[in-house]
Amino acid sequence: MSALLEAEQVTVGYGAAPVLHDVDLAVPAGAITAVLGANGAGKTTLLRTLSGLLRPARGRILLDGQDLRGVRVEEMVRRGVAHVPEGRGVVTELTVDENLRLGGLWRKDRADAKRALDEVYDLFEPLARRRRFPGHQLSGGERQMLALGRALVGRPRLLLLDEPSLGLAPKVTGQIMGLLRTLRDSTGLTVLLVEQNVRSALSVADTGVVMSLGRVVAGADAATLREDEDMRHAYLGF
Repeated sequence: MSALLEAEQVTVGYGAAPVLHDVDLAVPAGAITAVLGANGAGKTTLLRTLSGLLRPARGRILLDGQDLRGVRVEEMVRRGVAHVPEGRGVVTELTVDENLRLGGLWRKDRADAKRALDEVYDLFEPLARRRRFPGHQLSGGERQMLALGRALVGRPRLLLLDEPSLGLAPKVTGQIMGLLRTLRDSTGLTVLLVEQNVRSALSVADTGVVMSLGRVVAGADAATLREDEDMRHAYLGF
């Protein structure tokens, strides 16, 4: 399986303090890759770097084999990279419909942008029922659906998803994870998933990487990581 996104020897820090150290990563096209590890492992920093919000001090990032150094965040979006950050990032003063339309503002094909919006409402029935509600009136699960839906309106090729289950009930988490599997299978969407709920992440992922203290310490298919008792105890907490 070819890689859609690759990181090569990526080192990133905040100020003089390095957070990521010589990270190598390959994200297979059309697959869900889980990024696992304890708090402070560097997972969120990795996503922020891959989406263009942070610039590596060293190394390079490739999308379809093209070097992304110097590419602005807006251009990353146009190239098909969508980033849903931890905390969901919903504009609470705007309605559900207004939030979703933000995801397609940059698109020139207005007819397809409208189709994408309708598809999101089909995927997320609670949002369809609340399309005129402001974001602050939504539940945590609905806000996560809204953040994910807004990203999907842009028809991304690669979805960077940071802690989608944070603060959600197990039932809602299961729905979100099931949706990721559906999108992978039906559209070929590539997903890089950062998730503290290791069991949930590995239940939908095709492959996984494990991070510790800013380094990638393991990478394998999801089934292998689930069955590796030493790895689970050392890094995954179950």
